Amino acid sequence: MSPRSASVNEELRRRSRERLLQAALELVGERGYEATTLADIADRAGTARGLVSYYFPGKRQLVQSAVHRLMHRTLEEALEREPRTEDGAERMARAIDAVLGLARDRTVLMRQHMAGLLDSEGFVQCPEQQRLAELLRDTVARHGSPDVATDYPMLRSLLMGSVFAMVLPNAPMPIAVLRAELFRRYRLDWSQGAPPDTEAPGGRCDTDLSRFFQTDGPPGQPK
Repeated sequence: MSPRSASVNEELRRRSRERLLQAALELVGERGYEATTLADIADRAGTARGLVSYYFPGKRQLVQSAVHRLMHRTLEEALEREPRTEDGAERMARAIDAVLGLARDRTVLMRQHMAGLLDSEGFVQCPEQQRLAELLRDTVARHGSPDVATDYPMLRSLLMGSVFAMVLPNAPMPIAVLRAELFRRYRLDWSQGAPPDTEAPGGRCDTDLSRFFQTDGPPGQPK
């Protein structure tokens, strides 16, 4: 039997890494971070325990990469869903809703992720995190930012703060309130993106919010 080509080996490595990332997502979502071991993840992925260390320095890095993978895939799906659009405001609305939706639907997982970011290691620089950053930078640029280098970190910080507020144990903030604040800052209409099944704060109907979110000054300054 002839040896496998470099491209075949690369594809096998990619698939093994993908299985580990998916297994980490599933187990942390089911059991929590502390109750999940690297051996558990390897077993769920159907790989050898030693292979985990080949791809990731430790559990924290593996789980952060797994969540960043989930985030960038969710964000990409939201941005490119039908009907496709190049409208910068609509894409910003979709991006905000995608991230807030993860905090709502995957609360345990996102809570563990936020706790990991507060660890001394902070962000894990990995392909998954870089892809997430690329998508958010592109969203900021298409929204019309004159200074993406400044406005991208601001968007990232605002989204992280909103996720933290939603997953805070015993005192979570409602998604509608956080969404309204972000939409006001970025001058978006409540009907854009994927509106939650609730009225905007203040009792305004979705179709009546264009004036509420318009501003004469910089984002975040109500009219």
